[in-house]
Amino acid sequence: MAQLTAAHSAAVVGAGPAGLMAAEALAEAGIAVDVYDAMPSAGRKFLLAGIGGLNITHSEPPERFLSRYGDRADALAPMLASFGAGAVRDWAAGLGIETFVGSSGRVFPKEMKAAPLLRAWLHRLRGQGVRLHMRHRWRGWKDDGALVFDTPSGAVARRHGATVLALGGASWPRLGSDAAWVPLLAARGVDIVPLAPANCGFEIGWSEHFRGRHAGHPVRAVTMALGDGRDAWRRSGEFVVSDYGVEGSLIYAASARLRDAIARDGGVTVLLDLTPGLSLERVAEELAWPRGSKSLANHLRARVRVDGVKAGLLREAVPAADFHDPARLARWIKSLPLTLRAPRPIEEAISSAGGISFAGLDAHAMLARLPGVFCAGEMLDWEAPTGGYLLTACLASGRWAGQGAARWLALTGHGAPAAPAS
Repeated sequence: MAQLTAAHSAAVVGAGPAGLMAAEALAEAGIAVDVYDAMPSAGRKFLLAGIGGLNITHSEPPERFLSRYGDRADALAPMLASFGAGAVRDWAAGLGIETFVGSSGRVFPKEMKAAPLLRAWLHRLRGQGVRLHMRHRWRGWKDDGALVFDTPSGAVARRHGATVLALGGASWPRLGSDAAWVPLLAARGVDIVPLAPANCGFEIGWSEHFRGRHAGHPVRAVTMALGDGRDAWRRSGEFVVSDYGVEGSLIYAASARLRDAIARDGGVTVLLDLTPGLSLERVAEELAWPRGSKSLANHLRARVRVDGVKAGLLREAVPAADFHDPARLARWIKSLPLTLRAPRPIEEAISSAGGISFAGLDAHAMLARLPGVFCAGEMLDWEAPTGGYLLTACLASGRWAGQGAARWLALTGHGAPAAPAS
């Protein structure tokens, strides 16, 4: 096995946004950086995520922005305070990428593409001396602490003064985030919260008739509610009917609650308001209006604008007799139950929850069990909805970990860390 020693340098394992940002932070500190990744090229998941329009961050106020990270807001707060939404936009501008705020408050590159940003970023990193080693699949450590990689030319070992791991979670494994790091770190005593799908679709047992007519159709302008009391959640938006159930932005926004409820209770029922702009009383009044020779479908469309997939949802859930009672039908329209049975597999999810527990990290994102080893990005135990929050936290945590690694190297005189504990 070929082995090179570079105690006065840092390794970054993972060439996604978190890893590249860690490399940039290290390079800015004057550290020689080698980035290793199993894939043939850098940023593959980043590029795919940008196909429909790269959403890099969100423009909402910092306090509300931070709340999107739920129970992990406190852990991420210093990272996001150091490199938040405004810093992301400034960083993109420094790469020559102009951004704008969309109508939803989301921030996009003017060109709406990921490729120009990634090209400019990689060009700058190479100019800073960062070396990228592709097709290097990390396999753990040798007894002396050297990193071991499988490459097309065989196994190699690389020894560095500090290491940043930014290997992603378990979503989209074909792009590199396959969670192969979990057993490697667990074997070293690192506390890892089980990975679970986040920002994912959910399964519903649609009838063949409904599936055949409406799969792929968006359900627009609805309000979804679940839970009650302090645990109540309610939000307006849209989602998409899929062949297996439901997906889309409104579903993703609730995915953590939905997933946890299913794990706890075996299923979860959400309530849809199909006409959020009309009160229950108004809907009942409109439906009671004489329809004459109109069909019920035309009556629903004309009086309360319920048609297409919304009408299909009613037919799927409402007893036939209740279609002839305006008061009952109004209650269904304003509170239509959908029972979700299971989240889709983690491989299909946009992102994943779980990962390395923050309790096992020091204030600089270094693993307590593995001195000199820092972690960043989606492999940490946090989750967030889509809307720019995922990418911002990956960038922020990558920069934080890179700065932590540079600090470690300065404190240790650029010496190599001790071999990981057995």
